[in-house]
Amino acid sequence: MAFNKSNVSAVFIVLGVLAVFFGIVLVFVGPIVIDDQVVKNTMIDPNNELSYTMWKDLPVPFFMSVYFFNVLNPEEILKGEKPMVEERGPYVYRKKCQKENITFHPNGTVSYIEFRKYFFERSMSVGNESDIVTIPNMLVLGASVMMQDMPYVLRLLVSSTFKNFKEGPFLTKTVGELMWGYESKLVEFLNRYLPGMLPTSGKFGLFVEFNNSNTGLFTVHTGKDDIRKVHKVDSWNGLRELTYWGTPQCNMINGTAGQMWPPFMTKESTLPFYSPDACRSMELVYKQSGSFKGIPSYRFVAPKTLFANGMDYAPNEGFCPCRQSGVLNVSTCHHNSPTFISHPHFLNGDPVLREFVLGLHPTEEEHGLFIDIHPLTGVPLNVSVRLQLNLYMKSVSGFTETGKISEVVMPMLWFEEKGYIDGPALTTFHTNLVVLPAVMEYMQYIFIALGLATIIVASLVHYKAKSSRHVSVISTVTEKLEATDNEQVKGSHGYETQEKSTS
Repeated sequence: MAFNKSNVSAVFIVLGVLAVFFGIVLVFVGPIVIDDQVVKNTMIDPNNELSYTMWKDLPVPFFMSVYFFNVLNPEEILKGEKPMVEERGPYVYRKKCQKENITFHPNGTVSYIEFRKYFFERSMSVGNESDIVTIPNMLVLGASVMMQDMPYVLRLLVSSTFKNFKEGPFLTKTVGELMWGYESKLVEFLNRYLPGMLPTSGKFGLFVEFNNSNTGLFTVHTGKDDIRKVHKVDSWNGLRELTYWGTPQCNMINGTAGQMWPPFMTKESTLPFYSPDACRSMELVYKQSGSFKGIPSYRFVAPKTLFANGMDYAPNEGFCPCRQSGVLNVSTCHHNSPTFISHPHFLNGDPVLREFVLGLHPTEEEHGLFIDIHPLTGVPLNVSVRLQLNLYMKSVSGFTETGKISEVVMPMLWFEEKGYIDGPALTTFHTNLVVLPAVMEYMQYIFIALGLATIIVASLVHYKAKSSRHVSVISTVTEKLEATDNEQVKGSHGYETQEKSTS
C-alpha cells in the first residue's frame, strides 16, 4: 500500500510541476494573447462584429441637452446696462448617428460620411419646444459688428433694411424656432441679393446646420498596419490641415474623429480629436482613474488652457484675434459672424467675462466636460461634452438697433452631448474585453498556486510513504533478528538441560 502511495504522490508531483510551468508560461504568454485579442477587436474591420458595429452605428443612447440664456432686461441692455440672463432648460434631443458611404482603401484607411438626426425627447425636457425664449438677434447684432469698418453710408443703408423687415436687436421666439429655424423676410432678401452671406438658404436657426446633416468626409486609419493609428484622422474633406487659423500648429488636424481612440492607453496618454463644429483640433488630459459599471476607466478632461488666449498660452496665439482667456473666436469658420465658443457659464475663463453678464454661476461638476475611457481598448464608456455659444456684441455707429450696448461677449446657449455604454452593448463589451482577459490573467496565478499546492501535498505524502516503508523494513528486520536470537536462546537452554541430565 505504501508503495502505491509513493508512486501516486510522485505522479502528482510531476503534475504539480507541469501546472507551475504552465502558469509561468501564461505569465509571459497571457498578456501577449490578451493584447492580440484587443488588437483584433479594436481594428476597424467588418469581420469584427462587436467593434465595427459600435463604430458604424453607435448602438448606445446619445443625447443633446440645450440650455438657453433667456434675456431678462433687453431694454436696459440697449441703454448700456449689464445683461441679465436666466438659464432655461434642458431641452433634450436624442441624437442618432450613422456612417454611410463607407469605403476601405488599400493604404489602411477608410472613408465615410456620418449623418446625424435629432429627435425631441419631451419626457427628459423641462418644457416643450413651444416655450418662448428671448436671445440676441444674431442677424442684426452680428451683422453690425461685421460691418463696423465699412462706410458709414452703407451701415445706415443696412440698418434701414433691418427696420423695413422689422428685425430688432433681440429675438423672442419658440425653442423650436430658435433651434431648427424660422421664416424670415430678411433671410430671403439676403439670400436673394447677397448669396453666400448666410450659412443657410432656407430658415434661419442656431442648429439648422446640425439636423439632417453630416460632419464632412472623414478618412481615418483602420489600424490594420499599426494599431496605434486606429481611428486617427488621415484627412477631412480631402484636407490634411485647415486654413482657418494663423499658425501651422493651430491648423493641424490631430487625433481621431472624437468617437474612439487607439488602445493601450496610459495615464500619460491624451485624447486628441478634431471637431468640425469647433473648426479645430482639441486635446483632453488625464485626470483620474475609476470604473464605470464594473469596467475600469480613465477620466480625461479639458485642460484649463483649452480656450486660453495667446497671451496666457502661447500655442493658442494662432487662434487670435483673441479676447479674454476662456473664449475661442470661431468667426473665421462661421461666415465671419462674431461668434465665440467657451465652456458653459465661462468656466475656467477670465473672471471679467462673468462680471459683464449677470446670472452666471459656473461649477466644474455641472459645466466641465469629460470623457471616461476604457484604457485597454480606447472605447469611451461615459461621455459629457459641454460647450457654450456666445455672440460678441457692441454699439456700432450707423446701426440704431445697437443703441448704447456695452461691449460684451454675450452667452446665448450652452449644450451638452452625452452618452454612455449600456444594454446589450455593455454586456458584450464587458464579457469580451473585461471578463475574458481577467479570466486569462487569473488563470496563470491559479495554475501556479494549484501546482505549488499539489507539489507540497504530494511531497509530504511521498515523504510519509517512504518513511512508513522504511519503518516497515526496519520492523521486519528487527523481528527476524529477534526471532533468530530467540531460537539461539532456546538452543542454548536445551544444551544446558542435556548437560544436567547426563551428569
